[in-house]
Amino acid sequence: MKATVSGRNGRLFTRALISAFALSAVASGASAQTTVTLNQPTTQVLAATLRGGSYANQNDEWTLATRASDDLANERRALLKFDTENTIPKGTAITSAILTVTVKSGGADASRRIAAYQTSQSWTENQVTWNHRRDGDSWLAPGGDYGSKLAEAVASNSAGSKITFDVTPLVKAAVAGDLGSSRYTRIALIDLDASTADSYRLYASPTDGTTSSRPVLKVTYGGTTSTGGTGSSTSTTLRVLHWNTHHGGVGSDGVWDPVRLVKWIAKFNPDIVSLNEMERYTGWSKNTDEPTTIASLMKTYTGRTWYWKFATLSGSSNGIGNMVLSRFPIDASEPRLMSGGRSALDVAFTLNGRTVNFTSVHLHPDSTSYRVTEIGELTAWERGLAEQRIIAGDFNALPTWPEIAGMTKSYYDSWAEAQADGTEVAYAGNTAGYTRNSRIDFIYYSHAATNLALKSSQVYDTRDANGVMPSDHRPVMSVFTVK
Repeated sequence: MKATVSGRNGRLFTRALISAFALSAVASGASAQTTVTLNQPTTQVLAATLRGGSYANQNDEWTLATRASDDLANERRALLKFDTENTIPKGTAITSAILTVTVKSGGADASRRIAAYQTSQSWTENQVTWNHRRDGDSWLAPGGDYGSKLAEAVASNSAGSKITFDVTPLVKAAVAGDLGSSRYTRIALIDLDASTADSYRLYASPTDGTTSSRPVLKVTYGGTTSTGGTGSSTSTTLRVLHWNTHHGGVGSDGVWDPVRLVKWIAKFNPDIVSLNEMERYTGWSKNTDEPTTIASLMKTYTGRTWYWKFATLSGSSNGIGNMVLSRFPIDASEPRLMSGGRSALDVAFTLNGRTVNFTSVHLHPDSTSYRVTEIGELTAWERGLAEQRIIAGDFNALPTWPEIAGMTKSYYDSWAEAQADGTEVAYAGNTAGYTRNSRIDFIYYSHAATNLALKSSQVYDTRDANGVMPSDHRPVMSVFTVK
């Protein structure tokens, strides 16, 4: 499948004076092409390594290392930034872009799968840490914010061995100006395999004394394209977030903290949000109206008004239920009671002239037969709603379980689709995208939703520096284009 990249506005990286760079002209059909080799430290390439745990606020400029570990203090993620802004004219047609790094040393594991990801927010090389992309600016999720997976390669532990990644889609988007005001190319290298001390890889840095060992981005270009972005002017992005909040924000430390929960939601910058296990006037919420509190906190931490609806699982006024938060005015809403003491909540809103019906649901935790019945009830109800249709929720079932077949007959599993396209994003140690002990939280979109195009899907790592999560589930976001 063709790789794509995720756009996000970022702050302009401070420009440095650009040293001379290697240019060579090669014939290509009727027009000349140019190859630029970017490998000069400071002016053309910058690097840093992120490490969690007790090192989460430590900056490690210039070092390039990867390691997969269940202990965040041992985890390593390598960041590279190349100046494709001042070296390649905006709008230039990119033919190819190949990243090459050199192994300096490695652990006993003879081969490791390393992936190159788009780093979707800007960072400052002498300030970036596991927690912060620069002083005063946190990552949306600790450990860095990543867009599309661009390529994979196998890294041996042999000193001097080379690893190459085809990052052409990312460089095309960066040079076209599709990723924000900065046209720098930002890449992260992350180990995809299981945790082991033998996974460590150290790569030659941009300041390595052997020039031929330094990271290099070789870009071939020629001709021009429009200086505008490549996205359609009739398309709009829709960022859909789903999260089972564990009773409104009871973290893995056992502490109920809705403020901590909302701060995370705000960082993800969603447009529409499905929240399970929200509580209204129960012991879990300290006998408070938590949906109202969450909506108020969202306004505080995002600076915008949120439209919202809440419905309990039982249909009563108070209790546990589902909540939908929307950045867009809600045109209509309807709750629907189902078997097994479960319910679904639908809201309709308009985006880019299209009606979108968005449903939050939470299925029975213990009974396959109940879930089969509930999915039948849910899909029958949904057939009476207008396209475009999206259903998000905790289904309490694995993708391979028989009840899920009732969904996939008429809905796409956005994570599975993104995985097939190479646009799924998780993190080292959870590359399967588990949202709890497995993948039980889903964002589905209808086969008939022809005006929805999936761009990417991501499961976020919400552990803080101490490994504490704000819920017992991990959030999942899928990004769509609404045509």
